[in-house]
Amino acid sequence: MKKIDQYIADHTEAEGELLHELDRQTNLKVMMPRMISGHVQGKVLKMLSKMIQPKYILELGTFTGYSALCLAEGLVEGGKLITVELNDELESFSSRFFSQSSRSHQIEQKIGPALDIISSLNETFDLIFIDADKREYLEYYHAVFNKLRIGGIILADNVLWNGKVVEPVERNDTYTKGIMAFNDFVHNDPRVENVLLPIRDGLMMLRKISD
Repeated sequence: MKKIDQYIADHTEAEGELLHELDRQTNLKVMMPRMISGHVQGKVLKMLSKMIQPKYILELGTFTGYSALCLAEGLVEGGKLITVELNDELESFSSRFFSQSSRSHQIEQKIGPALDIISSLNETFDLIFIDADKREYLEYYHAVFNKLRIGGIILADNVLWNGKVVEPVERNDTYTKGIMAFNDFVHNDPRVENVLLPIRDGLMMLRKISD
């Protein structure tokens, strides 16, 4: 870790025991553990959720559940977080940690293709976190937009894609192309206001201002 990254971590509220153990077990037992949101980004998600005080949160891309646990901290009484993951092999891993959370009764896991699940949802969301297949970011955006209330927030992770968004793109690099298409579209979408935050691998924040 770079010195500045360590300084940032050292001056950010420590993660709780459950999140610390989730991070540890992810690094020990799961392929591509760097996909986890982790300490600093997790605290950003928690802080934003607490500021928004959402009743309904939608997360696309559960992975091992770190970001879901952080986002759920801001839910109001009676609120719910729906988290969607394609990889069914991760379901038991994340659910084990969800069950240990004081917010477990407010977290609902769904396994399957995100676009199929989105179309089946009837909730109007206050906060949506996109962190699934990078090739489909723009499709996710279109699918969730009408399910987000005016004034609601969309957060999209990995929008800098390890710096590849400012480098020449290989013809077959569909992941980088997907991220760039999303970034360009939302930046020019008059229905939202946006800011790209240089947190970890880039976090795009969008606020819906019209339908």
